[in-house]
Amino acid sequence: MVTPNTELAYNGKIEGEVVVSRLDAVINWIRTNSMWPMPMGLACCAIELMGTASSRFDIARFGAEVMRFSPRQSDCMIVAGTVTYKMASAVRRIYDQMAEPKWVIAMGACASSGGMYRSYSTLQGVDRIVPVDVYVSGCPPRPEALLDALMKLQGKVRQERAATNLLSA
Repeated sequence: MVTPNTELAYNGKIEGEVVVSRLDAVINWIRTNSMWPMPMGLACCAIELMGTASSRFDIARFGAEVMRFSPRQSDCMIVAGTVTYKMASAVRRIYDQMAEPKWVIAMGACASSGGMYRSYSTLQGVDRIVPVDVYVSGCPPRPEALLDALMKLQGKVRQERAATNLLSA
């Protein structure tokens, strides 16, 4: 009696665990669920940003609990608060030090448009120095609004062409 070659036979343990997907989908899923924010807490919005990490709101559900204070370890800058012209060069320098791909969330009225400050010292929106992906309205916005912005940013990341960016680099 000839025994069948087990190497050529169907093995459910091996072939049952194969997942087929697009490279873009896998890379974007990884990027979406492991964002490491760079918190730029410049004013009162930073308190709400800190509240987002508390157990009540739990930003960890979205994979963004690892707040990094080093731009080289971050991929998402959250600008929370009033950006003055004196601080603008530091914000831009930190943004430039972040590795690609990188995203920016402007949190609050001051970061988005200068807020109530129409003075010589206040930058009228952080989008004048760095490209902003998602704006969060409010003065200061609630932690739920920041979580909503994070979900919108994750949706945007899911739609990106990741594989072509990797191959061209």
